[in-house]
Amino acid sequence: MSPAHQMSTRTVAILATHGFEQSELQVPLERLREAGATVHVIAPEAGSIRGWDGGDWGEDVPVDATLTDADADTYDALVLPGGVMNPDTLRQDETALDFVRAFFAAGKPVSAICHGPQLLIDAGVLEGRSVTSYPSIKNDLKHAGARWSDQEVVCESGLTTSRTPADLDAFVAKTIEEIGEGVHAGQTTA
Repeated sequence: MSPAHQMSTRTVAILATHGFEQSELQVPLERLREAGATVHVIAPEAGSIRGWDGGDWGEDVPVDATLTDADADTYDALVLPGGVMNPDTLRQDETALDFVRAFFAAGKPVSAICHGPQLLIDAGVLEGRSVTSYPSIKNDLKHAGARWSDQEVVCESGLTTSRTPADLDAFVAKTIEEIGEGVHAGQTTA
């Protein structure tokens, strides 16, 4: 099966709320759609969510489904953009954490960039996992049981992580590869 055909059969959720890093949502959204995937932006609220771009509010992105209406079983993969506000808000939402946990329990690919891995801390899915992130949260990830390294992209059994928007090309390429591979038996939950 060709990579384009594989992606045309995949549906991907991007979980975010207000204050997401603009490029860390926009770039994966656009490139996954260009690769043929169906991509839905999932948020706690309906309507649209506003990004953060260069030290000020950025553009609005339409929400395709709310967390209360979204069913993780209908998605093949999950993408978690960063930003400081976005993951900090979502990690306090038990419905968001349950949504994240469902992907790990099913062995589905999960990709998180920048501060996005903060959701993985509160979801309790990092014990023994290899990750990277924005440097300021490396100790938080280590305290959650993860092995942190300073690399452009780190991937282990369906979990893909990157550090900053500068890593987006590698992040999206690895995300597409992992989604194409499908369920990963090594994807674990704590």
